[in-house]
Amino acid sequence: MMTEGKHSYLPSFSLKGKRTVVTGASRGIGRALAIGLAQAGSDVVLLARDESKLAETETTIHEMAPDTKVEQVTCDIRNNDAIRASVAAIAQGGPIDVLMNNAGLNIRVPALDVTDDDWRTVIDTDLRGAFFMAQQVGKVMVHQGRGSVVNVSSVGGHVALRTGVAYAAAKAGVIQMTKVLAMEWGAKGVRVNCIAPWYFRTPLTEDLLKQPDYLQDILDRTPLNRVGEVEELVGPALFLASDAGSYVTGHTLFVDGGMSVFGF
Repeated sequence: MMTEGKHSYLPSFSLKGKRTVVTGASRGIGRALAIGLAQAGSDVVLLARDESKLAETETTIHEMAPDTKVEQVTCDIRNNDAIRASVAAIAQGGPIDVLMNNAGLNIRVPALDVTDDDWRTVIDTDLRGAFFMAQQVGKVMVHQGRGSVVNVSSVGGHVALRTGVAYAAAKAGVIQMTKVLAMEWGAKGVRVNCIAPWYFRTPLTEDLLKQPDYLQDILDRTPLNRVGEVEELVGPALFLASDAGSYVTGHTLFVDGGMSVFGF
């Protein structure tokens, strides 16, 4: 953060000396964020359910950012007790400067076919779990008097997409949750922002993107006329996490190749 008497107008995108918790770090977007933020200088705490996949992420981080300190925490964010225990253990190891609140899933079912189990699984992971993870880390950050939370929503939380009503409801909730937490925690030194991706190449979208008609429909809705690569989410997330975004809070940054400008 720039202070009076300093004359540099170049914001700091570095996370050197910081410690970042990344949820859903075992694959896809979370894995890419963990690797990218490690390259930006942050030590990282990798959190997910799949211990073997977390180990793979850690190996890649050590290959690409050898000086990074990496910790692994196995946790199911649908379980509040597990969240509380995990965050308490992480906090014992040092400050938590950044939370990349990414863990999520989707069950693609037409609205008329959504079951109670479908709804509960998606909402409990994408919204309920995201909130209680933010809440527990927020307690640590408020006590510290500083911190940055970056929630991961979706374009689907802003515009209507087919076969994803529970996902859309959850991700819309994440956007509004971000605003409320930013309002409540801002005066306590904690910033809360959100990134909202469109289609990126991840294990969750791999099969869909192999369907020519489905892919063409996506490209037709995307001004940049291509699907995103997960590495392209790192820059926006880094901006919001770092001092480069020190006067930004309560904001949702759409990383969508321009898709949301169409409004459909």
